[in-house]
Amino acid sequence: MAHFPGHGPGHGPGPGRRDDIVVGPLDLAARVDEALAVQAVAFGLGAEEVAVRRQIVLRHMTCPGARALGATTADGRLAGFVYGMPNDRTHWWSTVVEPYLRARGHEDWLDGSFVITELHVHPAHQNRGVGRALITAVTDTAAEPRSILSAIDTDSPARGLYHSLGYTDLARQVLFPSAPRPYAVMGAPLPLRRRTPRVR
Repeated sequence: MAHFPGHGPGHGPGPGRRDDIVVGPLDLAARVDEALAVQAVAFGLGAEEVAVRRQIVLRHMTCPGARALGATTADGRLAGFVYGMPNDRTHWWSTVVEPYLRARGHEDWLDGSFVITELHVHPAHQNRGVGRALITAVTDTAAEPRSILSAIDTDSPARGLYHSLGYTDLARQVLFPSAPRPYAVMGAPLPLRRRTPRVR
């Protein structure tokens, strides 16, 4: 488990309240509504989108090898979550990205990869290493030699995080049905890259 020390009284979100965060196993099916509330704030989802994603998440968690981790505050609230599973070419996501990867000579990444399906951190807890801890922890236990994911194809903090972890672009401008913006598909060897301590 990863532990993130609080800011102390007067520095966390709320007067006199610590903001300790612990990363550990998450029963995502049991806490799906709480997790999707985090995703809705972090990703800007409306109620209809949340309802659709709820069914998708519950279905995903029945897939072989699917697992989730949560980042929980000292008072038990979910500050962030990640989940993923061994990639399966028959899943919808794979069927969409496959022609883009094939066109760039990266189709083999669909085999032997652990796919990060969702990773979200509530804005109040971002920029503290929570997302990094979640994704490294969930991939550290993967049997697969590499990881694959998709992210909105823009110069965002999320893409910066993935690049810092060793993910490289496998395909750009990937269009998912009904998604308003194109995505990039990224892949990295496992274990993910760790930060190198700076020498003073």
